Amino acid sequence: MSVGGEPPVRLPLILASASPRRIELLARIGVTPDRVAPTEIDETPKRDELPRLLAARLAAAKAEAAADPGAMVLAADTVVGVGRRILGKPTSEAEAARFLGFLSGRRHQVHTGVVLRQPDGRVAKRLVTTILAFQRLTDQQIAAYVADGEWRGKAGGYALQGQAEMFVRFLSGSHSNVVGLPLFETAQLLRGCGWLRP
Repeated sequence: MSVGGEPPVRLPLILASASPRRIELLARIGVTPDRVAPTEIDETPKRDELPRLLAARLAAAKAEAAADPGAMVLAADTVVGVGRRILGKPTSEAEAARFLGFLSGRRHQVHTGVVLRQPDGRVAKRLVTTILAFQRLTDQQIAAYVADGEWRGKAGGYALQGQAEMFVRFLSGSHSNVVGLPLFETAQLLRGCGWLRP
């Protein structure tokens, strides 16, 4: 509660992610986390788990793992899916090339779960899906992209904020979601708890 017309004290905000992309995205809406606290959780999909449900579950698990009684915790997880199939982060050039070949000329979905956990354990969450379609990629395009190394550490084996954007012939939904954090929904969560001013 504010006293004398002054704004209430804002709780510290912890970002439960080591992703520089998420830090950069938050900066676009004027948000700078007070602390970055990457979590170590098992990200293995459960049997028959759908991509969107995996994104939601992992975001919630990260928020719980980074819980702090004196701070808000923001967590997110992004999963690329083609139908029921989950494309994680490739671990080799061969796997990255295989992922790109699978996405070539085909629509796919990018799901991001976003969770905001308050110190008292209350949780607000969003699940955002963006639909994309790549052009049909040639073997030469795939080889050049893989050789560049931009795929490393990226769900689905590509980075929309980099060279891969030239492959996208269709996108429906949030662009920032594909980069790693849907800004509209994240701002809604932060405003909803009073952390971000309207």
